[in-house]
Amino acid sequence: MSTSPALAIEPTSLYEDDFYGWIGRQVALVKAGRNDEVDLENIAEELDDLGKSIYRELENRVAGLVQHVLKWEYQPDRRARSWEATIREQRKRIAKLLNESPSLKPKLDEALREGYDYGRNRASGDTDLPIEIFPEQRPYSWEDLMEKEFSMDASPAPGPK
Repeated sequence: MSTSPALAIEPTSLYEDDFYGWIGRQVALVKAGRNDEVDLENIAEELDDLGKSIYRELENRVAGLVQHVLKWEYQPDRRARSWEATIREQRKRIAKLLNESPSLKPKLDEALREGYDYGRNRASGDTDLPIEIFPEQRPYSWEDLMEKEFSMDASPAPGPK
């Protein structure tokens, strides 16, 4: 029986020297049922990092959504279709992320809290408005952020809440 080239690589320093090669080796070992050779310690670390990365993506998408909602509400005279498109895009990406990883739902409050702070900072930077203009405490519910209409074609929305 011949050994696959991916399995023939020595695992000693592959994780540090060739991460992509290490991943290929781990996949090949698992598929071959050679679980006793799998680098469980580093796999566990990478899976933990992957979970954190998925959460950070949720937080970042919420921040982008908040950023554009704040810009929309605090600069009504500068509204643009690109802001409207970004709001729609972030909503779709958030919904997809939650659909693919429903276990993120219990972390929504945390992601909203952190995402609001980041989005508030981004909105201030984008608009050149002082950060104090934007509420320190999040004025939006999850439903507001995900469902409220932000459309150039809709009647003008009232100013900030």
